[in-house]
Amino acid sequence: MVDTNVKGLMYVTAPCYQAWSPATRAHHQPRLDCRDLPYPGGNVYGATKAFVRQFSLNLRADLLGTKVRVSDVEPGLVGGTEFSVVRFRGDGTKAAKLYEGADALTPEDIAETIHWIATLPPRVNVNAIELMPVTQAFGPLPVHRGDRPRSLGA
Repeated sequence: MVDTNVKGLMYVTAPCYQAWSPATRAHHQPRLDCRDLPYPGGNVYGATKAFVRQFSLNLRADLLGTKVRVSDVEPGLVGGTEFSVVRFRGDGTKAAKLYEGADALTPEDIAETIHWIATLPPRVNVNAIELMPVTQAFGPLPVHRGDRPRSLGA
């Protein structure tokens, strides 16, 4: 998680940031799109996403006066991806149970949100946007499944 969410973001961002000369930054509108709700067992993941949030805010501060926009896209429960299979170390059955009976967000929902952000007028920067399905609520990420809410870990 640290390698992907922290180091990966820094390694990808640094060369791009350095390549954007002040003149390039003034004429182009590149965008960095990069979550932070706590849940049981997600301490390292949550810490890495807190880094992403703060890194994004600081990067935006560094880019003040340029046309470079930085947005942190923070999705909640998203089905149809390999995220939970990886989280549960390849246990597809356990991962599938997480989404059972829940009307999770889809990768298309996230793509549509990113497209919306990217097509806003150049003067608009969305610092962060958090999306959740209506079947999900806060702390520790309870998900409504039919007749009663219960935690993602349950």
